[in-house]
Amino acid sequence: MRGLTLWCAAVAVIGLVAIGITVADDKAEKLSPDKLPKAVADAIKARFPDGKVTSAEKETEDGKLVYDIELTSGGLKYEMDIHEDGTIEEIEKEIKEVPAAVAKAIAGKYPKAKIVEVMERSKVKDKKETPTDYEVTIEDGGKKHEVIVSLDGKSVKTEGEEKK
Repeated sequence: MRGLTLWCAAVAVIGLVAIGITVADDKAEKLSPDKLPKAVADAIKARFPDGKVTSAEKETEDGKLVYDIELTSGGLKYEMDIHEDGTIEEIEKEIKEVPAAVAKAIAGKYPKAKIVEVMERSKVKDKKETPTDYEVTIEDGGKKHEVIVSLDGKSVKTEGEEKK
């Protein structure tokens, strides 16, 4: 009986350690822009020569180290996901004029919501940016939410629904 109890305790400890590692893997670490790896800083400078980094975080996504960068350039807000080697994976660009398809889609699904911010998301491959969708911050019932709207406005999902 004592052996079974020790075995169960060992399995429980291993399980808790594994959960702890998984949680730690998802946690973002804030960085000062001057602490970014050279390859990441060079990628930012190449794409946004006049850009000013306002926030930088290092995190692990799908087992890969990714730098989540927020910056301003030309009066607009941008966000970038950059791998440690300087490869840009995604760029989000603030859109000042809400596209009609986005406004209609939000009004259809969230009739009382106010659009706070629209970011056009683009995947980057071989330095070519291809828009994929819009990340829209709305305020509904006093709470802010982020929803993902397709380019044509036919699909509106929460970020949780998008990852399924």
